[in-house]
Amino acid sequence: MSSSTPAIPLADTIRARRSIRRFRPEPLPGALLDELLDLAVEAPSSWNFQSRSVVAVTSPEGREALARAAGGQDQPRRAPVTLVFVAEIDAWRRDLSDVYETALRRGAWSQEFADMTATAGLDFQRDLAARGLLREYAVKDAMIAASFAMLAAADAGLASSPMNGWDEAEVKKVIGADHRDDLAIALLLPVGYPAETRAHPGRRPRDRHVYAETFGVAHTGGGPR
Repeated sequence: MSSSTPAIPLADTIRARRSIRRFRPEPLPGALLDELLDLAVEAPSSWNFQSRSVVAVTSPEGREALARAAGGQDQPRRAPVTLVFVAEIDAWRRDLSDVYETALRRGAWSQEFADMTATAGLDFQRDLAARGLLREYAVKDAMIAASFAMLAAADAGLASSPMNGWDEAEVKKVIGADHRDDLAIALLLPVGYPAETRAHPGRRPRDRHVYAETFGVAHTGGGPR
């Protein structure tokens, strides 16, 4: 990193984070797990409707069941906790008055903005419903929360293994949500103390995936000139 590169405190954590599949058996301290969960739900969401939840599975029985639901992958079995990120597809249909009241009390929203959100935000969700996109948008919100938790865990010296290979119906059974058609599983995130180290497999050069203004036009660095 050159001396002219701006300092981003989280940069080293992001660059050092690896997906770890083997974990030490000791549980996470309760206060540390609580902090990870608090940071996960700090994540932004569409209209601040917070259409996502997290289920922390720590019991041996629950973790074993998640491993089976993931086709026998061992990470949920080995990690002391697996965070299941749940997309709440119909959360916007429920009472959101506490969302508006909290934002008003904290001075984050004006009354005008709260009123607009209560109308335009719900109209936006109705449009998503008409186009069959409610699930997609709720999963996006849940994935942002999962990313927050993953980076928070790495910053605390913990390891994680984001998982996308599992049977949704089976995962929902494990967390007691198999009767809920309004819920979808976005991600499984086993978390714990690492029992292995993994080398960085590398990433393609930035110019393979980062463009300026138009897809396919290389971004050469720097801002507007």
